Amino acid sequence: MSIDDLAKAYEAATHEFLEIAQSVPESKLDVHAGEDWSSRQVIHHCADSEAQSYARLRRLVAEPNPIIQGYDEAMWAKDQTLGYTTLPVENSIAVFKAVRAASLDIIKRLTPDQLELKGTHTEVGEYSLKRWIETYTRHGNDHAEQIKKNLLL
Repeated sequence: MSIDDLAKAYEAATHEFLEIAQSVPESKLDVHAGEDWSSRQVIHHCADSEAQSYARLRRLVAEPNPIIQGYDEAMWAKDQTLGYTTLPVENSIAVFKAVRAASLDIIKRLTPDQLELKGTHTEVGEYSLKRWIETYTRHGNDHAEQIKKNLLL
């Protein structure tokens, strides 16, 4: 895949997530199946995850073999102070939108050689910039699907 193709896929995933996240009615924000996250929790998680990804991308571009710190997303989702089950979603949607736009600006500036820049992820080991793009493209798509399923409940 070319840089342009990767950028287009990332941008499409961003739009897909934003479209569905912004369409969730207040009455459906906390609906979920079993142990799955509600749409509210998904939206807050995506904002936090994208804030992490924003820093990861820049470290992969600017630093030689950076350490990419993992985090326990399930613990974040349960933390009462972080408010995944109670806070309004508007700020998290704004964070997601802004961070994805800023990251897209960087993706579009990459050279093919930069796709092979690597760091070490604390949970998965070797982690290339290309893998970062693929991971965060899928991340937007996967969580958009999760919200769509919640809306059917």
